[in-house]
Formats: sequence, C-alpha cells, structure tokens
Amino acid sequence: MAARVGVVIFPGTNCEHDAILALERLGASADLVWHGDTSVDGYDALVLPGGFAHGDYLRPGAIARFSPVMEAVGRFADSGGPVVGICNGFQVLCEVGLLPGALQKNRGLRFLCATVTVRVETEDSVLTAGVPAGTELRIPINHFEGNFTCDADTLATLRTEDRVVLRYVDNPNGSVDDIAGVCNQARNVVGLMPHPERASDPLLGSVDGNALLGALLASADSPVGAPVS
Repeated sequence: MAARVGVVIFPGTNCEHDAILALERLGASADLVWHGDTSVDGYDALVLPGGFAHGDYLRPGAIARFSPVMEAVGRFADSGGPVVGICNGFQVLCEVGLLPGALQKNRGLRFLCATVTVRVETEDSVLTAGVPAGTELRIPINHFEGNFTCDADTLATLRTEDRVVLRYVDNPNGSVDDIAGVCNQARNVVGLMPHPERASDPLLGSVDGNALLGALLASADSPVGAPVS
C-alpha cells in the first residue's frame, strides 16, 4: 500500500503542491493538512513545506508554532512518526521545539536562490535511511533566513549524537558548522533548508532530491529504528 503523507500548510505556505507532486511521483498518496486541523490521524508521514507561514511576521515560524495542527504534529512525532520540515517548515519545527537551534538571517543579509551541493552526514534518520554518508546531492535553496545557529552545548550534542543530517559543501548562508539539516534525538524528525521537491524531475535540472524523499517514504513503511531496505 502506498504511504499516505500529510503536507501541512499555513497561510503563506507556497511549496505545498511542489511537495505533493514530488511525493506522488515516487508512488505516495499525499494530501493537504490545514493549519487549523486538530488531527493528523491516518497519515504515515508528515511534511511541513516551504513558504512564508503567516507572512513570517515576528520571525519565521513564530506564529505558526501556535497553530492547532502543531499539537497534532507533536503527538505524531512523539509516537515515532516521520516528520520532515523543509525551509520554512524547518523554521516552524525549531520554533515549536521539535528540533534544536534556530534559523537567522543569512550572512550578508541577502536572499539566496541557487542550487547548492549538500553532503549526507548520517544514514540514521528518516530522511536519509539507505542514503550512504558522504553522498553529495545537488539541491536548490531559496531563503533569506536559513542561517542555522545554536549554542556551543547544543552543537556539541548534535555532533556527539550524530544528528547533523546534511552539511553544505560550500556554505552559502553562514550556518554554524556548515549545517543544512538536523534531526531530533529519536531521529524521526528532520529539518533542512534545501528543497528536495525542487530536485525531483529531470526538467528541474536534478533528481537528487528523490534520494531524500524516497528515504522518507521508505521510513514511513518501517518502524523507527528498524532497518530500511
């Protein structure tokens, strides 16, 4: 049976249909989940896509964190369900406390829209299961506040626990330790700034994002911690 993925949207989200199309190309069934919903029952995985949730007022994700759906997302994550936040979705996951750290304005205060190379740092996450560490992927970024930051103790924990999922080969935005994506301690919640859904078709210039989205769908079919074939 095809994995069923809920794509959570907020006012200002703008990458939801890109995510759905990319997931459906890989054989998933994907639906939109409104920010006012209070249940995510029936889904095998959740994706928080990019955009500008609530116009990014205050700071990115700061208002979205209070949406009713985020309590349901939290329960889903606590139960071991795979959750991935892409770009603005990453910011929301950090704001709600499902991931450590924060995203601040890019180095040089410039909006960045480019294809970058990221390196898979760990195979042990729902987004990289089956993708060997060291694999380099060409995936677009599209953000103004994608500069990942955290305190020294948090960074040490991320390194010690192997929770840096992706690193930039050539850091475009000033992120500490070249971090492009991280996971939670249980490894079932992942946030990343690059957009894998925008590297999912040859017409887009790259299909490298399918390695990550395919891993997510495989993880949705397997219990957390179980080997993914």
